[in-house]
Amino acid sequence: MKRYIALLRGVNVGRANRIAMADLRATATALGYTEPRTLLNSGNLLFSASKAAAAKADTDLQSALGRHGVAARVIVLPLDRLRRIVAANPFAGVATDPARLLVAIFAGDVPAPVTALVDQDWSPDSFAIAEGAGFLWCAGGILESRLAKVFARAAGDATTSRNLATMMKLAA
Repeated sequence: MKRYIALLRGVNVGRANRIAMADLRATATALGYTEPRTLLNSGNLLFSASKAAAAKADTDLQSALGRHGVAARVIVLPLDRLRRIVAANPFAGVATDPARLLVAIFAGDVPAPVTALVDQDWSPDSFAIAEGAGFLWCAGGILESRLAKVFARAAGDATTSRNLATMMKLAA
C-alpha cells in the first residue's frame, strides 16, 4: 500500500460540481482505498491503495463522482511524486506569496502548447516546467495574470492546478 493524491478539477468552485468532502472520503472507501483524507473543500483527496488499484483510480473516481452528479477530471499521482514536484519549485527565491504561485499537474505529458509558453516573456509573471509540472508565478495575483489566462487556454482540461500553499500542505 502506498499513499496517493487525487486532484479533482473544478470541484466546489461554483454552484455546480459540488460534493461534500465527507462524501468524497466515503466514495474513496467504497472503492477500496484506505485512510482517505481530504484537504480544504476543493477536491484534494489523499488515500492509500495498491499499485494496481491506483493505476485505475482516476477513471474509477471519475465514474463514482458521476453517480454523485459531479463531472470532474481526476488526476492521481503518488505522494512521493507530489513531494518531488514541490521540491523542484523553480521560483523558490522569487515567489514571495505561495498563494500567487500556481502548480499545474497534467493528466499526461506536458502539452506542446504549454511547453511553448516557457520561452515567452510574461513579466512581471513567470512560467517554468519542472518535474513534469507547470509553475506559474502570478506576481500581481492570479485573477489579473495574463499568463494564467493564456495558460488555461493552452492546457485545456488536461490539467488541474493548486497554489503552492495547498500543494505544500498536501505534500506534508
